[in-house]
Amino acid sequence: MEGQVDTTLVLRGRGIVPGKVRGEALVSPETISGWGGIDPAKGTIIERRHSLFGVCFAGKILVFPGAKGSSGWSGFFQSTRLLGTAPLAMVFTTVTTKAVLGAVVTRVPTVSDFGDGVDPVRSIRSGDIVEVDGDAGTVTIVRRAG
Repeated sequence: MEGQVDTTLVLRGRGIVPGKVRGEALVSPETISGWGGIDPAKGTIIERRHSLFGVCFAGKILVFPGAKGSSGWSGFFQSTRLLGTAPLAMVFTTVTTKAVLGAVVTRVPTVSDFGDGVDPVRSIRSGDIVEVDGDAGTVTIVRRAG
């Protein structure tokens, strides 16, 4: 629409996995279980009680509070990379060994550890266009006008 301007917001955190990508955000208000919570062959969330049950994260920038469950979390997300269904990038609030190892083996740009009460889950909406720069440790949110 004429006269509307996109709004840009930059969140500064710590780069976990280097690289820079831009894409559509998928925001999960809940932690995600890797083992038994995702279908790596389809890149979908299959945890029955999860608010995003049945939603595909493949090719999206996955924004979530963190990982839950066992140490198998990283193996399931690595499988998404091997099967071509991985998220485009990861942005998470809480740094845990599960989430960090999962990001590393998935090999997608990742930023976390924002500090100062900054929560990407609250700042980003599903459908926002997001640029994740794992080298600089920044997440730039460009919301579509309207």
